Amino acid sequence: MSDVTIIYCRPCGYEKHAREAAAALRRQLALEPDLVPGKGGVFQVKLGERIVASRSKGHFPGSDEIVAAVIAARR
Repeated sequence: MSDVTIIYCRPCGYEKHAREAAAALRRQLALEPDLVPGKGGVFQVKLGERIVASRSKGHFPGSDEIVAAVIAARR
């Protein structure tokens, strides 16, 4: 089990984005995030119980932004 979880809306088609973010976290931080399908437009990256990056109206975090958010939250 990982301390990083990516929750994504499967019906919205966010799975590809979640997999890309997970690959970036593996490549850059040697982390293996848990991918959790959801619905309702959700896209959240959590470190433990803390949300460190998420989709908001008009903004979808990119992989580099997600990696940076996880690094900052781990400090």
